[in-house]
Amino acid sequence: MNLETFLEQYDRENGLVLLGGKRKVDEAFKDRCIQLGALLAKKTKALKFRTGNADGADALFAQGVASIDPSRLQSVIPYQGHRRKSNLAYDTRSLDHLDLAQEPEIVYQSKADASMARLVDQYVQGERHRFAQKAAYILRDTWMVLGNEELSAASIGLFYDDLLNPRKGGTGHTMNTCSRNGVPVIDQRTWLAWIDHGDS
Repeated sequence: MNLETFLEQYDRENGLVLLGGKRKVDEAFKDRCIQLGALLAKKTKALKFRTGNADGADALFAQGVASIDPSRLQSVIPYQGHRRKSNLAYDTRSLDHLDLAQEPEIVYQSKADASMARLVDQYVQGERHRFAQKAAYILRDTWMVLGNEELSAASIGLFYDDLLNPRKGGTGHTMNTCSRNGVPVIDQRTWLAWIDHGDS
């Protein structure tokens, strides 16, 4: 997909792009992530942007968007106060305020990775020890994609991934959740050309 096609398909009133990726970003890509966020915010009018407010790619994408139009940037966080000083979003939603008992699909899809299922169940049952707390990040990632009554679903996901070890960890969970739910996924192999070659 080139940039022109992306803009035609997603720059609309209900369009929402998920910007996320690895915490560890190759030095050569740090500026690129910022540039992508700024490019998309500059070239769109209605499209909204969502991140998980994590360190690394999330923060870099958010920095780019916020440099142009922070009013279209939304953060979805795993708990109240998460990276508060680094949060550049105009709108922030916290998993703490989500009644997971009323969100069976978010819970179900958060357990797609069998290694997380027990921790997700523990978290949903109210446990908050350090292992169960890991589930908050997975639940947050699922919510970012699926949305619910208070949060629109993602239209497309743009990611910075580790191409040598792709779709692992939280980023992998988010990308896989997108794919399972028909949300297109694009990584740097595609969006890098948007920066380097305009709309090619």
